[in-house]
Amino acid sequence: MPHAIGPAVKIDTARGTFNVARRNFVDPGILQAEHDRIFDHCWLYLGHESELREPGAFLTRAVGGRNLLFTRDNQGKLNAMLNACPHRGAQVCRERSGVAKTFQCFYHGWVFGTNGALRGLPGADAYQPDFQQRPETQMTHVPRLECFRGFVFVNFDRDAVSLEDYLGNAKEYLELVADHSEAGMAIVGGTQEYAIRANWKLLAENSFDGYHAATNHATYLDYLKSTTGGLVPIALSGTGRALGNGHGVVEYKAPWGRPIAQWIPAWGEEGKARVDAIYQKLVERHGEARAERIAHSNRNLVIFPNLVVNDIMAVTVRTFYPKAPDLMAVNGWALAPQGEHADDRQARLYNFLEFLGPGGFATPDDIEALEQCQAGFSNMREAPWNDISRGMGRQTPAYDDEAQTRSFWTEWNRRLFGDQA
Repeated sequence: MPHAIGPAVKIDTARGTFNVARRNFVDPGILQAEHDRIFDHCWLYLGHESELREPGAFLTRAVGGRNLLFTRDNQGKLNAMLNACPHRGAQVCRERSGVAKTFQCFYHGWVFGTNGALRGLPGADAYQPDFQQRPETQMTHVPRLECFRGFVFVNFDRDAVSLEDYLGNAKEYLELVADHSEAGMAIVGGTQEYAIRANWKLLAENSFDGYHAATNHATYLDYLKSTTGGLVPIALSGTGRALGNGHGVVEYKAPWGRPIAQWIPAWGEEGKARVDAIYQKLVERHGEARAERIAHSNRNLVIFPNLVVNDIMAVTVRTFYPKAPDLMAVNGWALAPQGEHADDRQARLYNFLEFLGPGGFATPDDIEALEQCQAGFSNMREAPWNDISRGMGRQTPAYDDEAQTRSFWTEWNRRLFGDQA
């Protein structure tokens, strides 16, 4: 447990204030405690089942401070293994992704199946007869691997609650995304990778913060207003919701186009016909109320601690991990309905790059804001607190209130400090 120098989170219900200590963003002891008490025990997003479409498909990915090998084995089962040879510890697979029948460690030539089982090794006759069957000579699987609606998670705590129990009320929002398409959802293309010189929790806050859009993203909104047919007459409005276990969401109406079923004039009459057909299929499958919500509501969802699903003008899946108190690594992927029309896919990916990509309108604005916050924390001795009080006490928080952010910090505080919070 980190050495506490005053409270990490300070709540005064009577005054309607919720404050977070700025030392939480700079203290190396806090970061170590986060590794020990959060990333070692929470469910962490590994990938989407669509990324491994056939037996033998694999990818390597860094999750929770470990290098993992994610495979679909010859029986079609998903596996997540520590990417380390049980012999001397070298990474068994050095490729980012592909399809393979086996994996051979380049150092001494041990060969493993797609399920991590030791298949062969040079000089086998120099070992005991049962050597290849011993548990310690197989690749080590992560303690827990579970899936929900195509989203695959791992947990390094064998005694953790089930993924479904952990997700809790957040399942509702993952299901809304998964229900975009009867054919299923799939990751499109590769991975966006970049770094931000700021504490990882700032991106968690930012990802479901509706408060900053009007000022920090004013350029994007002005751009859409100046684009012929780029908007429909819908005012920004919605709600924020704390989902328990640190998860939270903002759900809102917005004026931009959504290829799932919110048409904008820039897409023309052919685009309108396609969008109308998509909407009718949603109604047939889910009923009018749910179809309306899937098609016309935007969602920014944060699964504690570090998974973001932005179901907005495109669907983005994003994770971020701390490399230092003031540095994080970010990975992002585009998620889309399988088999959608080529023009809809083009519009979706354009939106993904235009707004949410590292070179788009939103992400550079957000990076600048988070890095400026990190720089400002150098003043924490005299100015020690962040304020997260907006909307505190409201029965129904608005999308630009901070109920969902308070939920994140309440869970963070519980996991790090427990009864001492």
